[in-house]
Amino acid sequence: MNKMLAVARWEYLEKVKTKAFIIGLFLTPGLMIAMSVLPTLFISQEDKESKVVGVIDRSGELAFTFAQRMQERYRLSNGLSNYVIRPLAMEPGMDLEKEIADASAKAAADEIEGFCIVRGTSLADSVVEYRSKAVGDFRIAIRIEEVLKGIIAEKRIASRGLDPRLVNELAVRLDVKMVKLSKAGEREEAGFERVFFSAYLFMMALFLMIVTSGQMLVRSVIEEKSNRIVEVLVSSCSPTELMAGKVIGLSGLAFTQIGFWGLIGIAVSLQFGITIIEAGPALLLMVYFILGYLFYAAVFIGAGSPLTTEQEAQQVTSYLVMILIVPIVLAFPAMKSPDATWLKVLTYIPFLTPTMMALRIPIQMPSAWEIVATMALMLVSIFAAMVAAGRIFRIAVLSTGKSPKLAEIIRWVITG
Repeated sequence: MNKMLAVARWEYLEKVKTKAFIIGLFLTPGLMIAMSVLPTLFISQEDKESKVVGVIDRSGELAFTFAQRMQERYRLSNGLSNYVIRPLAMEPGMDLEKEIADASAKAAADEIEGFCIVRGTSLADSVVEYRSKAVGDFRIAIRIEEVLKGIIAEKRIASRGLDPRLVNELAVRLDVKMVKLSKAGEREEAGFERVFFSAYLFMMALFLMIVTSGQMLVRSVIEEKSNRIVEVLVSSCSPTELMAGKVIGLSGLAFTQIGFWGLIGIAVSLQFGITIIEAGPALLLMVYFILGYLFYAAVFIGAGSPLTTEQEAQQVTSYLVMILIVPIVLAFPAMKSPDATWLKVLTYIPFLTPTMMALRIPIQMPSAWEIVATMALMLVSIFAAMVAAGRIFRIAVLSTGKSPKLAEIIRWVITG
C-alpha cells in the first residue's frame, strides 16, 4: 500500500503542477459555458441593417400583402424595416424558370439577400421556396413561413364568406408547459431544457474526464517504457502496485478537476437561484460518474500497456472515444422514449451504463432494482477490467519492439 500511495502521490503532484492542468481547470468550464451560451446569443442577435428580399409570385395574389406585412411586422432597433420586400414577377403566365434565373443572378450579385418563389397558381396549391446564398439564416425562413401562412389562411377564409379579422380575434394562443411527475405522481418543476442540460452536462463532464485522464494514463506508460524508466520503477515495486498507483493518482487528478468545476456550478446556482438538478438524482449521477471513470481508467491502462508509440496510442484512444460519443448521439431519442426497450438494453452494456443512466435519471427515474443492478454490474465490470488490465500491464510493461497481437493479449488476460 505504501508503494502504491507513493506512486499515486508522485503522479498526482507531477500533473497537478503543470501549466496545462491549471489552464484546463479554468479554461474548460469557460469553454463549456461559451459553447452553450454564445450560440444562443448569436441566434437571438438582431440584424443591424435592412435585408432586401425578392418575391416571385405565380399566383399574383400574395406579393404586395406579403411585402406590407414583412415590412411592418419586423423592424430594426433604429425603427427601419428589417426586410425590404421587392416583387420581382407576379404574372400567372410568366416564364417561371427565366424569372428564377434572373432572381438568382441578382442574389449572386448581392442585389438582394434572397428570394421567395410561390409556385402555385392558386391559393389551394401553395408551394413556397426561399433561395439564398446564406441558407443558415433560419430566422428569415421561419418569418417568411409565418407571414405567408397567415396571408394564405386569411384569403382562404375570405373566399368562404367569413371575416378574417373575426377569425383572428377568435384564434387561441396556447403555450403548453411541460411538468415532470415523480414516481409517486407528485409535481416537479423540470422543463425539457433543465432535464436535457443536466444529462448533457454529466455526459460532457464524464467525456472530458475520461478522455483527458485516459490519455494521460496511456502517455505516462508509453513515455516510461520508451525512456526505460519503467525498468527502474518495477525494481522498486511490482507492476500491479505501479499500475494501481497510476490509476489512483490520475483518478485523484480527475476528481480534483470535477470537484473544482462542481464548486463553480454550486456558486453559480446559489448566485442566480438556479437548481439544475435535485440532490437525490445528483448523488446518483455522482456515483455513476465515479464508477464510469474507474471502469474506463482500467480499460485505458489495459489498452495502452502493450503500445509502444504515440501513433498507436492515438489510434486506440480514438476508438474508445467513439464509444463515449454514442450516448451523446442518442440523447434526443432517449429524451423522447425513456422507457424504450433498446435504451434499457444499452443500459446493461458496461461501456454505456453510466451515460445511459445519466440520460434516464433526470427524465424518468429508473426503478430501484435497475439502479441496484446497474451499480452491481459496474462494480463487477470494474473488478474484471482491473484484473485484466493488471495482467496485461504486468507482462506488457517491460515489453519493447513490435506490439503484441490481439490473440496474444487475450491469452495474457486468460492465463495471467
